[in-house]
Amino acid sequence: MNNWTRRKPVLPPGERSADALPPSLSWPQLMAMGVGAIIGTGILTLIGVGVDRAGPAVLVSFAIAGAVCACAALAYAELSAMMPAAGSAYSYSYAGLGEVFAWVVGWSLILEYSLVVSTVAVGWSGYASPLLMGIGFPEALTRGPELGGLINLPAVAIIAVVAGLLLMGTRESARINSVLVVVKIVTLLLFVGYTLPYFNAANLDPFMPYGYVAHVDGDGVQRGVMAAAAIIFFAFYGFDAISTAAEETKRPARDLPIAIIGSMAVCTLIYMLVAATAVGATPFTNFADSPEPLALILRSIGQGGIAQVVATTAVVALPTVLLAFLYGQSRIFLAMARDGFLPQRLAHISGRGTPTRITLLTALIVAVLAGLLPIGKVAALANAGTLIAFVAVAACMLVLRKRDPQRPRVFRTPLAWVVGPLAILGCAYLFTSLPTRTQLWCLLWNAFGLLVYLLYARRNSLLAARAG
Repeated sequence: MNNWTRRKPVLPPGERSADALPPSLSWPQLMAMGVGAIIGTGILTLIGVGVDRAGPAVLVSFAIAGAVCACAALAYAELSAMMPAAGSAYSYSYAGLGEVFAWVVGWSLILEYSLVVSTVAVGWSGYASPLLMGIGFPEALTRGPELGGLINLPAVAIIAVVAGLLLMGTRESARINSVLVVVKIVTLLLFVGYTLPYFNAANLDPFMPYGYVAHVDGDGVQRGVMAAAAIIFFAFYGFDAISTAAEETKRPARDLPIAIIGSMAVCTLIYMLVAATAVGATPFTNFADSPEPLALILRSIGQGGIAQVVATTAVVALPTVLLAFLYGQSRIFLAMARDGFLPQRLAHISGRGTPTRITLLTALIVAVLAGLLPIGKVAALANAGTLIAFVAVAACMLVLRKRDPQRPRVFRTPLAWVVGPLAILGCAYLFTSLPTRTQLWCLLWNAFGLLVYLLYARRNSLLAARAG
């Protein structure tokens, strides 16, 4: 039982560990990272999946998923300012809940970040492939085996490019990310501007054709508002990637809460605008489950030129999501390697201040996944891992409020004993709304993770070694 309760001590405010990464980021770069991570495949591609499951009521699905994420974001803001560590939810769980819980959360974060990168790479390929095939690129190399192809080579290639950017250094990749985020926001506002004049309230009727509660229809598809919310939840998270940069933040107590909350607020506003104009401009059946729904909507209203701009911009700007999550995954791996849960040689830092070995290993893993898996199934499984991490963060906030009430908290979550339980219950409900197969795969993943912990991580834990 000692393994379950053994907790990693929290460093005093302002103190950094001897092996900490060099600080180089402030809140504008962090907010750009958050916006770049949040706005991506979720709105550019998964809105088609969402309307396929909920119809025009996808607007309600966006609101529900956004509300749950907002509660989790407040918990992240408090803990990241109090514990500016690279491991994000994994590190918070180690300090608040104990070693085994930290391992499960870290294992779930591997699921989240790795599959998010894979999903976004596949989404990017959905926009890039038509352009590539237009110049003679073989179609069989733009799809994974389950879609009748050999390998999704564009998805693999973009992961390699983003990994290369990260290896250049944190500050350099953050600058490129900031420019691409501006391009992405301008493009979405362009979509809103061109589709708004075509808004027709009749396209919202019937508003909720598949009902509210998640259910499987006669075609074997999970439908309903909550089924869509459980998938669209993917569109909102990304702010947690900001917390993985805590160790490299110049003024974490101030900059992290600003970036986490600010990026959520900006992205929620943009999402609601885009979703409302999308379902109002054309019947939802026209773009349901499309790999490029926004471009398809623009073409359906006679805006082919702007559709080409949106598709091209998606090709250019979607890699910001890859950059943020691949960055985050490497930092989580780094924290786990430092604690002995992964081989410590993976924690090697290059002269540019980046974890080179872990970045390359992560890129290799997600490239294999992106080349072989379709976007819908991957996104749902990534959501499962994220929901587990969000529950853990909200629980850690409440546990530390009770256990260590006197610790300085520069940012305090308002109404913490309301927000925390809402985040936990909301995430639990969204988890139950995921497809049954997704839930089972998630449980199998974590069961395998516990086996890895018992056979390897428990024996190599540095905290256990220090405890004697």
